[in-house]
Amino acid sequence: MKFYQYPNCSTCRQAVKFLNAKEIEFESIDITKQPPSTAELQIMLDSYDGDIRKLFNTSGVQYRQLNMKEKLPTMSAADAIQLLSGNGKLIKRPFLLDGNKGIVAFKQALWADFV
Repeated sequence: MKFYQYPNCSTCRQAVKFLNAKEIEFESIDITKQPPSTAELQIMLDSYDGDIRKLFNTSGVQYRQLNMKEKLPTMSAADAIQLLSGNGKLIKRPFLLDGNKGIVAFKQALWADFV
């Protein structure tokens, strides 16, 4: 599994504790230094039935600075994925990929079902 996180994020640290407690092996990647690829973002988008908004960190500073609330509704999924692949701070985290499925935003019950 690939686990994209921002090390300073308390929710990401909770997710790490959860995965470790479940003895789940994962590769930890700093999402701000190495954002997911466009292919990985597409897998995640498919996991959320094409709802691109689920992949954005809507409470983040960059989301507001880039005025994404206004831009996102008119963006194509391909353009949104391209934007996300170049800016990890825009991506909802933590971001966990397992093969051809994924989950974002740590919620223990949902992650327990996922893993």
